[in-house]
Amino acid sequence: MATVTFNDILSSNFLAGVTEFSLTDMVISLALSLVLGLFILFVYKKSFAGVVYSSGFAISLIAMAMITTMIILAIGSNIILSLGMVGALSIVRFRSAVKDPMDIAYLFWAISVGIVLGAGFIPLAVFGSIFIGVVLYLFSIKKPSHKPYIFIADCVDDTAEQAVISAVQKSVKKYVLRSKTVSPSGIELTLEVRLNGQEGEFVNAVSRISGVSKSVLVSYNGEYMT
Repeated sequence: MATVTFNDILSSNFLAGVTEFSLTDMVISLALSLVLGLFILFVYKKSFAGVVYSSGFAISLIAMAMITTMIILAIGSNIILSLGMVGALSIVRFRSAVKDPMDIAYLFWAISVGIVLGAGFIPLAVFGSIFIGVVLYLFSIKKPSHKPYIFIADCVDDTAEQAVISAVQKSVKKYVLRSKTVSPSGIELTLEVRLNGQEGEFVNAVSRISGVSKSVLVSYNGEYMT
């Protein structure tokens, strides 16, 4: 019995059959990737909770779904091309920093849609995307009642520091002391506080305390770097 080697497979007619794919399947897959990419973009706009909206990143979600679909179609049609594509994609490096962790979820969603459509699992891509979109939208519309802030107060002495802490305890539901800096010029307090409106009144009230030279309230996303 003759042994079939890898070279025999590459030189046989096996490759001739896998290099052809249906033009109709290609058009349907790319068209669906465009539609689902637009759906991902729609959900991303509705659930976006940041301040600066990046239209470039939003449009890239559509492009990511379509490009991934095209790559999977090419890989599935030619075994040699698939090996070369794996080697080519392994050297690709992305240097852009992702500002919001949720952006990573949308990137993986777009890539997954492209992979599933390219593999021919159209129902999974459609119903899976609808389910994911509904879940993300429902979680996005439930906003926290108390917004996190970083509050910084410069106090001239210990008496002013105690007055600031007392004012914070009366005005906010929850606070955490992040840092305390003592210098010859005074004491700097950095606290994480959660406010439910009336942020301006809170800062003004602390600023009127005797011995407080400066008070600053900064909104942040809940991530604190130590």
